[in-house]
Amino acid sequence: DSDPIDEARRQWVAHGWDGAADGMAAVTSVFRAQQILLQRIDAVLRPLDLTFARYEILTLLSFTKQGALPMTRMGTLLQVHPTSVTSAVDRLEAQGFVERQPHPTDRRAVLASITAGGRARSLEATTALNADVFTRLGISAAQTTQLRSVLRALRSNAGDF
Repeated sequence: DSDPIDEARRQWVAHGWDGAADGMAAVTSVFRAQQILLQRIDAVLRPLDLTFARYEILTLLSFTKQGALPMTRMGTLLQVHPTSVTSAVDRLEAQGFVERQPHPTDRRAVLASITAGGRARSLEATTALNADVFTRLGISAAQTTQLRSVLRALRSNAGDF
């Protein structure tokens, strides 16, 4: 089977864009890899009635000592817009996995707090993702380490952290 991204790269070179051909192929490969991973993650989470965004919130809350965080802090930690956090928390609250609570010292802030059901669902989802996605990427352990390193450098150079 031929790789369509390799073919696109070949076309870039044929059209005189040699200097950009490898970068185009790399960017396109990252986008395609993201699609593949999102499909695999969605296949695991859909039966649990979760999206990856809601899963990330549940897991983040389950990692905290109190099981609660200010909603603004969650957006910062997850690197998503506050509107996305609000929307995901709305859905998690409707599912009974999260409760909103007033912040004990800041009247303007609202905490999202994970429920016992949310903890159980987070653990169930993590167990499934670990088994079906995270430990089975389709590349070797050494390649996984190399990929993490390369993507970390890209993120760092972009000012992501």
